[in-house]
Amino acid sequence: MLGTYGYAAPEYVETGHLTSQSDIWSFGVVLYEILTGRRTVERNRPAAEQKLLYWVKQFPVDSSRFSMIIDPRLRNEYSIKAARQIAKLADSCLNKNAKERPAMTQVVASLKQIIQDLEGGSNSTNKNIAESSQSSLFRRRQNKVCPCIIFNSLARAKTLPYFSD
Repeated sequence: MLGTYGYAAPEYVETGHLTSQSDIWSFGVVLYEILTGRRTVERNRPAAEQKLLYWVKQFPVDSSRFSMIIDPRLRNEYSIKAARQIAKLADSCLNKNAKERPAMTQVVASLKQIIQDLEGGSNSTNKNIAESSQSSLFRRRQNKVCPCIIFNSLARAKTLPYFSD
């Protein structure tokens, strides 16, 4: 498939067959793109930083160096706890064993929970969360950044077959 370099799941590269689990892998890549503000491949960077997934592996989620991967355009106005949770979710999507990756419904549930936790556990509806952040990549809430673009993308994609319960 043309143009998918960096998003292709290992099993797709090996067999040429796409599955919903291949999509989960690709979504894990997208989550890291959002966290880092980088593309999957950036040839203008030093060799060790050109491939996004290889680069982020150098900064494990639970390490003190993790914050070094966060998009610098956020200027430290984000929740490190939420960023770590999203990175852990991305890592689960990027499991080499396709059978061990979460279902998209689990990914959606995890992202909803992260957003709810950022909002102090409020019971706002998902629709209200999505509507309140329509035009921005990140929404400020109590001086923290909420990655609502992820939720908005999921809300629009909910009609896809693997999103249903």
